Amino acid sequence: MKTFGLIGFPLGHSFSKGYFTDKFEALGLSETHSYEKFELEHIEFYPALLQSQRPFIKGFNVTIPHKQNIIPFLDAVDEAALKIGAVNTVKIMADGSTKGYNTDYWGFRWTLEKWDAFQEVAPKKALVLGKGGAAKAIITALEDLGINVQLVSRKKEDDTITYEELTQEVMQEHLLIVNTTPLGMHPKIDTCPAIPYELLTDKHLLYDIVYNPLETLFLKKGLVHGAKAVHFGLEMLHGQAEKAWEIWQTNE
Repeated sequence: MKTFGLIGFPLGHSFSKGYFTDKFEALGLSETHSYEKFELEHIEFYPALLQSQRPFIKGFNVTIPHKQNIIPFLDAVDEAALKIGAVNTVKIMADGSTKGYNTDYWGFRWTLEKWDAFQEVAPKKALVLGKGGAAKAIITALEDLGINVQLVSRKKEDDTITYEELTQEVMQEHLLIVNTTPLGMHPKIDTCPAIPYELLTDKHLLYDIVYNPLETLFLKKGLVHGAKAVHFGLEMLHGQAEKAWEIWQTNE
């Protein structure tokens, strides 16, 4: 039995377990592949956990609180994950060594690149709303695509402007706007980032990484005010999972 899993603490409901269990069933792999949850309170227990699952463990996802502190325990780390400073997917190589990746980066980049509206507009500049954990992966993906990023937050900092500084000129220059904040997430679905929606045009693209609800207030207001297109966060979540599966299946 090839085993895959999720490492983190605590582990309640897991999107990953449900997604991969369904995927294995759909692919006819239920008899040979399984996805398990491995609660790991302290990262120091990781080597023993890994050893206990060999030789069946082939890869795993990593969630809070170990996305950063697992890096020193890995044999290699993908370049994008190094830039971001966080790993959420690990592949067990054929020789038993481990390599870390960040599929937040790949999930976002994959969905962005196959978005028809993104290809049509071809934005050169983007506004990234928020400075939380997901923002760095988003920023790295955008910069790797040659897009200049301006961070926006409630607090003014050297690399950040505030929502009050989103003038008409700034809005016209930045045609892609990505929300990485939790604003609008269930149950607080009546909240949204305080951008000047009235300054949106039919060239603007709005992307929200929040996936519950599917269409957030941020996206709804964007469409009401004439944005060209919006992108739901659920596709990024699926993209992360699909990228993890691709990584696990690739021979290296």
